[in-house]
Amino acid sequence: MELLLETVALFCLKLAYETEDSSPILRDDLMMSEYEREGFGLLVRRGDVEAIQKKVDECLSLALNSIGVDTVLGRELNRLAVHFSDSQTMEQLDAPLIALKDYLKDIQ
Repeated sequence: MELLLETVALFCLKLAYETEDSSPILRDDLMMSEYEREGFGLLVRRGDVEAIQKKVDECLSLALNSIGVDTVLGRELNRLAVHFSDSQTMEQLDAPLIALKDYLKDIQ
């Protein structure tokens, strides 16, 4: 799950900050320091659903602001984000997280 969380964060930051004429954002970039796999791993081991959702929500907010909340892409991303936020247990995070990752990858 840690890799999925890191990937969702990476795709969000790419949407928010990456431009065509700049270098691509990579997992080891400084802006990813708060969203590294090890940090997510600690939260996963603790079973801290709320902290995981908060970190992912930070990234999703950046992505939503960059693509526009009122666009078709933004509305769908928001719908997926709400589904992720509604999860109550670690097990319930899996399916919405995969859906977020797949959607973010598709709209890159």
